[in-house]
Amino acid sequence: MISPRLAGRIIVVAVLAGGAALWISPETRMALAPLIGLAKGVPSKQPTERDGDHGPPGTIKLTADQITKARIELIAVEGCTITQQITAPGAVTPDADRIGRVAAKVVGTVAELRKRLGDSAVKGEVVAVLESREVADARSDYLAAAFRLDLQKTLFEREQMLFDKNVSAEQQYLRARNAFLDAELRANIARQKLVALGLGEAAIVNLSTHQTSGLRQIEVRAPIDGQIVERRVDLGAPVGREGQESEIYVIADLSVLWVDLSVPTSDLANVAVGQPATITAGQAGLRADAKVIFVSPILQADTRSARVIAAMDNASKAWRPGVFVTAQITVAEQSVDLCVPRSALQTIDGEQILFVRTDDGFEKREVVVGRGDGARVEIVFGLDPGEVIATTRTFVLKAELGKGEAGDDHDH
Repeated sequence: MISPRLAGRIIVVAVLAGGAALWISPETRMALAPLIGLAKGVPSKQPTERDGDHGPPGTIKLTADQITKARIELIAVEGCTITQQITAPGAVTPDADRIGRVAAKVVGTVAELRKRLGDSAVKGEVVAVLESREVADARSDYLAAAFRLDLQKTLFEREQMLFDKNVSAEQQYLRARNAFLDAELRANIARQKLVALGLGEAAIVNLSTHQTSGLRQIEVRAPIDGQIVERRVDLGAPVGREGQESEIYVIADLSVLWVDLSVPTSDLANVAVGQPATITAGQAGLRADAKVIFVSPILQADTRSARVIAAMDNASKAWRPGVFVTAQITVAEQSVDLCVPRSALQTIDGEQILFVRTDDGFEKREVVVGRGDGARVEIVFGLDPGEVIATTRTFVLKAELGKGEAGDDHDH
């Protein structure tokens, strides 16, 4: 609701803008006399010694040095973007797309563990070595198949040359070709078995028919870049069989984290993928920007809320999975012509006021506020772009203004 004082200002603005086209009745003129100084025969109050100290009503005299010492911050008023946000609790979790489990793909025992908890790992790096009879048998089968393939290839090429020269019979040529194709098939099967056990192409190529040592050992490599966050086995532990451990390490890339949020149904309609969010951890004093990447279409039966996931950069490694957080999700944004920090506003006699900087100090200015968010509020009337206002410690100015007005009342 606009106060009579502010209403008077609006009428004055209208009079100045409309000129002779706007007529005010004598009764209205007398009613507005205390506000706009148009009444006749009403003597103005003569300045007193106290007025000289405090200035006209609604003003506070302060020098620039006094403002600085009072730690009063100033800003020039301009436009801004008002945001509509919803608040949701949650917890930091690892990014599920950046978790790598180092699996034991064979039955065997742990021969080497080359990483400790907390160590970094690079994709493709050897992190452990296993010993396995299954691997030894598979390598032996492949070497035998590869040796037989080489032999059958040589025999087939010889028979083909003789057949082309009409020296060898067709039946003998066909037997050699079938033997070669069978050997090729068996070699490919043996190769695929090694691949399934985790041997890379380079390791298979480097196998030699003269190799007699190391057939039982197999290297286990990191599937992703990251940090060792869990070790599941000890040196010499059996792995791979039913009831035994099937993982050696868990590797996590913590440079990007997820924030798992719980959003109530009343706010869910406003949340969408791509919206920005501000994540804060009160006890840890952390703050970061995130972006919504998933809104679950399924409600949780016990809480009647939906799971919302936001992705957050963690290149500094300041955030840790498991930390409880609060998220401010921005669901709408709107530009306004003028806005001020909420800390700049004070309430006097039920009216919202700002302290506008003048040459002599500050002037109390009644304003009409509009939309707002947690930090800023729109100014609809009472302020012009570029005017400088006090934004901090405005309660000090309010108290000082109260002293001056109390002194004026005492003089009356």
